[in-house]
Amino acid sequence: MKKVFLWSVVIALGGFLFGFDTAVISGAERAIQQLWHLDVFEHGLTVSIALIGTVLGALTGGIPSDRFGRRNTLFGIAALYLVSSIGAAVSPSWVPFLIFRFLGGLGVGASSVTAPLYISEISPARSRGKMVALFQFNVVFGILIAYLSNYLFENLGDNAWRWMLGVQAVPSLLFFLLLFRVPESPRWLITNRGDVAGARAVLAVVSPDTVDQDILAIQSARLQSAVSSGNLWAKENRFPVFLAIVFAFFNQVSGINAIIYYAPRIFEMAGLGKSSSLLSTAGIGLVNFGFTLLAMNVIDRFGRRTLMLIGSFGVIATLGLVSRAFYTQQFDGVPVFLFVYIAFFAFSQGAVIWVFISEIFPNSVRAKGQALGSFTHWLMATVIAFTFPYFAEKLGGGHTFLFFAVMMFLQLLFVWKVMPETKGTSLEQIEKTLVIH
Repeated sequence: MKKVFLWSVVIALGGFLFGFDTAVISGAERAIQQLWHLDVFEHGLTVSIALIGTVLGALTGGIPSDRFGRRNTLFGIAALYLVSSIGAAVSPSWVPFLIFRFLGGLGVGASSVTAPLYISEISPARSRGKMVALFQFNVVFGILIAYLSNYLFENLGDNAWRWMLGVQAVPSLLFFLLLFRVPESPRWLITNRGDVAGARAVLAVVSPDTVDQDILAIQSARLQSAVSSGNLWAKENRFPVFLAIVFAFFNQVSGINAIIYYAPRIFEMAGLGKSSSLLSTAGIGLVNFGFTLLAMNVIDRFGRRTLMLIGSFGVIATLGLVSRAFYTQQFDGVPVFLFVYIAFFAFSQGAVIWVFISEIFPNSVRAKGQALGSFTHWLMATVIAFTFPYFAEKLGGGHTFLFFAVMMFLQLLFVWKVMPETKGTSLEQIEKTLVIH
């Protein structure tokens, strides 16, 4: 079990790089804009190019995971992070910088597919939630370290931004080297390669008391799903596909990325002034980190559905209070409401999404299903991030946050009436429950 945990920690480094790469641009974007004299469009493209790469990486990340294996795909992701960080740091002009940042975005998107997928396939059922939640924990941790790193490098003069981006090469190289210490997913070995001996060697470490039963269950699931020929859109996969799309959709119409990306702007809309921006960023990051850690430690005890029910009530209440503050123009409690919102989100959606989506698909289409959920998540993240300033200005904060609250009420109905519980159940048993054979 100790070795499985260490494997999961290594793979979760992909989440750390995911978070770091996403957040690090916040400290460098102003210097880059001034250095290359970027206009408004060019500046926006510079900040968002990695997000565009993320959408594409999420859409295509399942293809190499199925064809070449989870482990080999992670090697490719580590290489993308390494090349992107060094290339962006030494870029002589704007266009090469865009290319290298785009490559980093591809790594982020593919990582959000392959890392949770791998961890779910090598983890014992009783602790799978905690293991996969390590990925989200490291995403949040990476964001925090990026903010700290930017702060430490900001006084290094005109080239400070190059150090901010280039330092990511260190954890990227470490991730690449540590991958040599982890095995391939046993479920991929059997389902995609028919390598029972290789899978047995890994499962003997994961669950030594149930190796034979696990192999039989994986082989049985492989035979049962053979009729679909790995087709994600086959009739029997309709319910998992529905769950993944709806779950990822609700994750983003909660307004989470609007709040994280635009926290200083929201505070200014609430009349609190620019001096609140650093506090809001640091405070949101710390609350996000703390409650993700809490969720990671209770997700296998209370279950995915319970965390989602608790979180749904919390985000509905806090979004409603923020909306009311804008309608009444009484903003005293807005910072507290936003911090509490982040706490409820991190405890529920933030921790559960990658765990749940990685569990609900059959072995034969899990990579494609994970890619679908991740693509939906990142596509909606892009839409929300791009449209929030427009709607906040045209409709006002009251209407905008009320929309998010209504969406979370619909999420509550979805969790209560539709979402199945997956804690403590083997992936093959979940398949029997959710897939129509």
